[in-house]
Amino acid sequence: MNDINRILVVSRMTRYCRKAVHFGVSLSQKYGSELYVIHVIHNPFSLEGWNLPVPSLAEEYKRIQQDAKKELDRIIAQEKQKGMSIKELVREGQPTGEILKVVREEGIDLIVMLAHEEGHLEHFLFGRSNKDIIRKVPCSILLVKKEPEPVAF
Repeated sequence: MNDINRILVVSRMTRYCRKAVHFGVSLSQKYGSELYVIHVIHNPFSLEGWNLPVPSLAEEYKRIQQDAKKELDRIIAQEKQKGMSIKELVREGQPTGEILKVVREEGIDLIVMLAHEEGHLEHFLFGRSNKDIIRKVPCSILLVKKEPEPVAF
C-alpha cells in the first residue's frame, strides 16, 4: 500500500460536509498526513446566456454559501485549536477542474468526499459531479456516506 502523505477533503458547503472533514482529520492523524480542505466557488449565475430574472435565487445561493463557509470555518478552527494543521484552499471556477488541479499541484494521495449523488438543484448550484471526479483523479478516493434521515412514523 502506498503511503498517505497528503489528504484532500472536498467541501461541498452542505450540512453533510462536516462528516467528510472529520474523516479527513481522523485519517490525517492516523497516518501523520498533511490535510487540505478545498471548496470551489462555482457561481452558476455568472454563466453567459443566463438571462432569467432570478435575483432571489442568486441571493439564496449566496446565503447558503456564506452559512456553510461559517460552519466549515468553525469546524476547522476547532481542529486547529487541538493542534491540527489544515491547509484551506478556496478556488473559483469549474469544481472538477479545480479539484484535479489541486490534486496534481499538491501531490494528493487520497481524496475524501461525500458519496451521495447530488439532486438537480444541488448539481446546478454547486457544480459537482462525483462521476467526473472519480473518473479523472489519479489518486484513491474515500467516499463518505451521509447519515440516513430519520424515518417518521
